[in-house]
Amino acid sequence: MRDYKWLHEYCLNRFGSAAALEAHLPVPLNAAQLRAIPDDRYLSTLALRVFRAGLKHSVVDAKWPVFETVFFGFDPEKVVLMGAEHLERLMQDARIIRHLGKLKSVPRNAQMVLDIAHEHGSFGAFIADWPVTDIVGLWKYLAKHGHQLGGLSAPRFLRMVGKDTFVPSYDVVAALNAQKLVDKAPTSLRDLAIVQNAFNQWHAESGRPMCQLSQMLAFTVNH
Repeated sequence: MRDYKWLHEYCLNRFGSAAALEAHLPVPLNAAQLRAIPDDRYLSTLALRVFRAGLKHSVVDAKWPVFETVFFGFDPEKVVLMGAEHLERLMQDARIIRHLGKLKSVPRNAQMVLDIAHEHGSFGAFIADWPVTDIVGLWKYLAKHGHQLGGLSAPRFLRMVGKDTFVPSYDVVAALNAQKLVDKAPTSLRDLAIVQNAFNQWHAESGRPMCQLSQMLAFTVNH
């Protein structure tokens, strides 16, 4: 694989200056900021990510104020009590996206949030404390203990809340393929470990957050 120096120089050449490059890079939240996010906001974002998957984001986002209302502001203690009958009633509400599988995921993910908060003090503390050098481990944890959080949903959720993570998007996978690290989107434990190790190396060389390295890697793919 190529080193960080190559990646940095490639991106500088593409944007023309360090300032222009930095303007195109995301900035993650720090641990204190992640801890300060209330559990209901994490649950809301989890649900938003689940509903966005496979649907036009602008359509979902436009309906989200109604989702906030019908799911009690995504208070996990209230949402977890929503049973099958309540969800069936929501299936009759034309103001929201009536997808039963996605609706069912909300109280299930509320239970995950509550379980994690009980063990770690808050869901935000759990997210903040997870080391970025094993961020794929957090993806796997959320996919295993949550609902409808497989594929890119876990890393995209983490990016949405500000947790530092790389995202194996189409362009990032293409760039990893060009460096002969993986030949397809990483899903196996082996491929995930290879990709994590590559990002860890670039992270150690540069001190940059994973999300910035991910974006820079995507910039190396020509369209």
